[in-house]
Amino acid sequence: QVQLVESGGGLVQAGGSLRLSCAASGRTFSVFAMGWFRQAPGKEREAVAAISWSGGSTYYADFVKGRFTITRDNAKNTVYLQMNGLKPEDTAVYYCAAGPRPTFGSDRGFNNWGQGTQVTVSS
Repeated sequence: QVQLVESGGGLVQAGGSLRLSCAASGRTFSVFAMGWFRQAPGKEREAVAAISWSGGSTYYADFVKGRFTITRDNAKNTVYLQMNGLKPEDTAVYYCAAGPRPTFGSDRGFNNWGQGTQVTVSS
């Protein structure tokens, strides 16, 4: 029901910042919870952050807590991931995903996925 397109990835120096955006099309965006995931080569995809349909509830993986912030703007059909204090181990393809009642911290229930955007953090 929702099509997602990520943008904002790129190459950044360790300690730097990036802001990822996920633009959504579809009229059900505002009632979907949204999540950010990442996958590095040789590793499983892991949950990074999530936000409820209202924006009132958020989830962060321990490894990004205090560094990353997820927000959404339903009027713009967009979810963001502000990434500060980037580390080389943050290098991965970052995906946004949507679902009506997903399980935060898991892939379960996120049934709409974007194509991903590459984030590379140099030492």
